[in-house]
Amino acid sequence: MKNVTLVLGASINPDRYSNIVIKRLLEKEIQIAAIGITKGTISGVVIETEMKDYKNIETVSLYLNPKRQKLYYDYIINLNPSRVIFNPGTENKELVKLLQANNIEHEIACTLVLLSTNQY
Repeated sequence: MKNVTLVLGASINPDRYSNIVIKRLLEKEIQIAAIGITKGTISGVVIETEMKDYKNIETVSLYLNPKRQKLYYDYIINLNPSRVIFNPGTENKELVKLLQANNIEHEIACTLVLLSTNQY
């Protein structure tokens, strides 16, 4: 069953949106996986630094600029999520084309706004 959100670009810095979104996802009782540059934890969620072979990712919420995303193209495709959310500043036409070619939906949106308006 696909029901986990992967926050890609997670940060232990409490001022970063990726950190805030992890806390909001937890408030909504949404299961979370997180990958970032620095290992750590946010409210009990472990931030991994390596690309783990998750089998149940429903949504990838991106917090990486397009240049940093290139390293993760194949990884994201192989996770086969239902959708990828491009948060502000992460929009990437090249990745969108790859997602479309692999029948993966994408949204250019803000995960925080989607959560606060019950559209997640």
